[in-house]
Amino acid sequence: MNKAAFYDLDGTLLSCNLVTTHAYYARNDRSLLKSAYQFSKVVLSAPVLFVVELYSRSLFNVISFRAYRGMHRDRLIGLADDLFEVTLKPSIYPQAQALIDATRNAGYRNVLVTGTLDFTIRPIALHFGFEEVICNRLEFRNHVATGRVLPPLVAENEKARRIREYAARESIDLDQSCAFSDSSADVPMLTAVGNPVATNPTRRLRRIAMQRNWPILDLREASSFLPPFLRPAKALQ
Repeated sequence: MNKAAFYDLDGTLLSCNLVTTHAYYARNDRSLLKSAYQFSKVVLSAPVLFVVELYSRSLFNVISFRAYRGMHRDRLIGLADDLFEVTLKPSIYPQAQALIDATRNAGYRNVLVTGTLDFTIRPIALHFGFEEVICNRLEFRNHVATGRVLPPLVAENEKARRIREYAARESIDLDQSCAFSDSSADVPMLTAVGNPVATNPTRRLRRIAMQRNWPILDLREASSFLPPFLRPAKALQ
């Protein structure tokens, strides 16, 4: 059977998150007045989102995506490449590409599993060379965003379910596969595979990883090493 490497995005491969992403779209809406209004919504919601994320990543995503209501599909798609070049690409962690290359060279199929929206993900996936993307999709009516996500919402347990579904469809051996995430919200995703790796972990995920004897990887450090199952025996260059 085949094997796959499943990657979270925000906090794992880059430092940006959903709030940063939407702030860019809001600042660059067509109308100056509308842009100011959209951006003010992001700023005002940021403290609430910070608290919500501590308790539920799914609820955090739902609230974040409501702020897209009223934005036009063509504008969002048109801004995605600029967002990547201006905001997302500079936030990629120093060793992220080296890790993705290492799993590919070791025979893993690289799959991005993220709560980020599809139009935002496209240039990121192309940059890293992901073979497959599992992500959220925004609902549009008459090309205008409703602020809702097409179900099911990709977060928490749903990430694990989608990984198992993908594995069954593509004949992936999950016991031989690996997963990388920074957040305890992704413990279901990490436990879905035989080789979970806590990557730039939050304090909570670091504690869990130490309790379960999972490898811990920090892509922010130039001296970061490959996890044991990807060696021998060489530091990421």
